[in-house]
Amino acid sequence: MDDFTAIEALRRELTQAGYEYYVLDRPSMSDYDYDHKLRLLEELEAAHPEAVTLDSPTQRVGGQALDAFTQVRHQVPLESLQDVFDFEELEAFDQRVRAAVPEAEYVVEPKVDGLSVALEYENGLFIRGATRGDGEIGEDVTENLRTVRSIPLKIPNAPPRLIVRGEVYMPKKVFHALNEERERRGDSLFANPRNAAAGSLRQLDSKIAASRKLDIAVFNVQFAEEETFTTHMEALDCLCGKGFKVIPHYKCSQVPQVIRRIIEIGDTRPSFPFDIDGVVIKVNNLSQRAVLGSTAKFPRWAAAYKYPPEVKPAQVVDIVVQVGRTGVLTPKAVLTPVRLAGTTVTNATLHNQDFITEKDIRIGDTVLVRKAGEIIPEVLSVISDSRPEGTKPYFLPQTCPVCGAEVERDEEGVHIRCTGAECPAQLLRNLAHFASRDAMDIEGLGIAVVENLVGAGLVKTPGDLYFLKEEEVARLDRMGKRSAQKLLAALEKSKQQDLSRLIYAFGIRQVGQKAGKILAAKFHTLDALQSASLEELTGVEDIGEITAQSILDWMSSPQSRHLIARLKEAGVNMTAAAQGDDQRFAGITFVLTGALQAFTRDAASEMIEARGGKSSGSVSKKTTYVVAGEEAGSKLRKAQELGIPILSEEEFLELMK
Repeated sequence: MDDFTAIEALRRELTQAGYEYYVLDRPSMSDYDYDHKLRLLEELEAAHPEAVTLDSPTQRVGGQALDAFTQVRHQVPLESLQDVFDFEELEAFDQRVRAAVPEAEYVVEPKVDGLSVALEYENGLFIRGATRGDGEIGEDVTENLRTVRSIPLKIPNAPPRLIVRGEVYMPKKVFHALNEERERRGDSLFANPRNAAAGSLRQLDSKIAASRKLDIAVFNVQFAEEETFTTHMEALDCLCGKGFKVIPHYKCSQVPQVIRRIIEIGDTRPSFPFDIDGVVIKVNNLSQRAVLGSTAKFPRWAAAYKYPPEVKPAQVVDIVVQVGRTGVLTPKAVLTPVRLAGTTVTNATLHNQDFITEKDIRIGDTVLVRKAGEIIPEVLSVISDSRPEGTKPYFLPQTCPVCGAEVERDEEGVHIRCTGAECPAQLLRNLAHFASRDAMDIEGLGIAVVENLVGAGLVKTPGDLYFLKEEEVARLDRMGKRSAQKLLAALEKSKQQDLSRLIYAFGIRQVGQKAGKILAAKFHTLDALQSASLEELTGVEDIGEITAQSILDWMSSPQSRHLIARLKEAGVNMTAAAQGDDQRFAGITFVLTGALQAFTRDAASEMIEARGGKSSGSVSKKTTYVVAGEEAGSKLRKAQELGIPILSEEEFLELMK
């Protein structure tokens, strides 16, 4: 078998396996075999790039990052739906329908709470996908939609042109795993799966979208050239036969049947892999839809029933405070058990001190509780008439309940944070940040290894990393002698990192990579930075008063002083590298945009900074040059509007020489 025949065979096999796994949920190929065959296909396509096609399974991993999304005018508008909020309104909708088409029957579908998109196919090949936008104009998110593995990149027996509509969503189990990972890294959490799906689908870097494991439920044929359907059910069955993952749907002839189905769907909401925010009721017959037509806002042949939020009373037995991995103190109400949206709720988040104060929530109060977005229990209000005598207003503690360090409000005044550099509650996040590529760059010290070390009690502060023993590490799960030796070698190597990286690795609030470099260049040693006054810090360019105060507070903390002493004992470098003689870019600010061929943007930024210049992420009047690579977008346009000089990659390289 030659390479080209092997490529075609692998594509067919992997496409079928992907369909079975992501659409049918009945995999016949093991994950190991799939990954092995995908690797083989990638190698063959790399050897024969002329054989790469848009429908290849290798094209689902994400490609070149975009600067912006382009607008798309929908060939067929993506209409919104009229909402009905009770069964009386549903019956009124039915009466309006039957006044025009007395024999109407309905299709009932769960309404997925996601992001509506249109998928376009030409001769069976997926060519474009766009968000709903305002219904008339959306955004081209084709590259991100290619990463949704339940969307077929090629369909059989296809019409010359086909447009289908679906709802992209993040499965609930993926949402919870993503939020756990974001909390571990110290990132802000997504409020609900819909927000997570929308944010993922609108990522300019499709590799990020690919990592989010989005899914889709297709629910309508918008346009099908040379195809004729009589009913909506027939169209959905056709899509199912072509490999699409279609929405669950049920046919009902009369309103009482529709109501029973709405109740059944509501009772089984927790069993769906996606969030639903209602039920869609549609006229099944397509010619009857044409008779009913549309208003200026929505079709007359469809309605969306919205479930009323389930609200129940519960008593606040206690208020406990949790310390998150970013140091934020989060109060939680411990409640008497209450059944909501199919699950038993025993606690609810109270968000922050302002939330508690505004609603005057006290221990002993009876409160009204609901599930926000059917996911997160929240307190709506206090039933004042039920308040017991002797209750007192609640205030968060003044010291961290985990480590005893002082707490402080953040600059927005919303969150209260622990200031402890060695707080056990923040340990996983602090260690992962300390070891990250832009900080101490400790190869092999990912979050799984960090959790392993912490779980075994070997590491309680970042400083402990440098006192690990090979035999201790080798005994850990999934490690062994060779892995232990590699980790210790990486730790030893990291001791020589520049002071700027160490400052960033500390995780001081407001102090990022850029500030770390500025502070290292100004003070040269960590001792000098520790001794700096507020006036000296605010005198440094780009260091404001809030950042300066954060540095002072962190440096004065007993936990921080202990950490620094531990690192000194280990022999970690605390001196900035000598500034190079080449300062040709001093006072010059560059903005990089588009794809560079000779090096990455990070590498180009390092080259600029090594020569005394600055690399910025946005174009402004202060920008000196914009370096434009291939497919440069909005930053290039803004530079042209402001009259800022634009350099090609070749011209930029000439400046480097």
